Amino acid sequence: MTKGKNVLTTGDVAKICNVAPRTVSKWFDSGQLKGYRIPGSKDRRIPLSELIRFMKVHNMPATAIPVGTMRILIVDSEESRSQAWAESLRSKGGYEVEAAHSNFETGLLAQKFVPHVMLISLVAKDIDSTDICRTVRASDELQTIKLIAIVHELSDSECNALLQRGFDGYVSDVGDVTEMMEKIEETTAIVY
Repeated sequence: MTKGKNVLTTGDVAKICNVAPRTVSKWFDSGQLKGYRIPGSKDRRIPLSELIRFMKVHNMPATAIPVGTMRILIVDSEESRSQAWAESLRSKGGYEVEAAHSNFETGLLAQKFVPHVMLISLVAKDIDSTDICRTVRASDELQTIKLIAIVHELSDSECNALLQRGFDGYVSDVGDVTEMMEKIEETTAIVY
């Protein structure tokens, strides 16, 4: 299986779950594992996000799921700052990075780019971080995305409130790319 694949065959799923392909077909046919059939064929395809959901429901270890290159989406209305972060994350961390500068652009890129992590600047103007967080957490396709808030001078109680709102972590220094990379690695260390 190719790393970073978003849609899997029954053979791919069988390898990941350490079962026979026929078992995966039974899960699919019974409706336990959702996906689609290739038109004009009996072949089945299972979205990676659906497999992750299925594995979580059945307490299956997800260690065999290949992640590929980590995809990061930076959400910040200030282009120069987000581009500087993106360049640093690409060069120092080897990540694949995109940047969004509005809530609308964030939604489009989340669907198209399918990031593993979203870095959302809370110091940005015209970005509704609460709305983004709520939308990602409510979406079956997006809820595996890790959300990290980029904050500046918040108290411990304010930072804990971010975690209660659905964020997976926060970076307290907007200029520290090393802290961003550490937080990215920390939040993605446990595969979904």
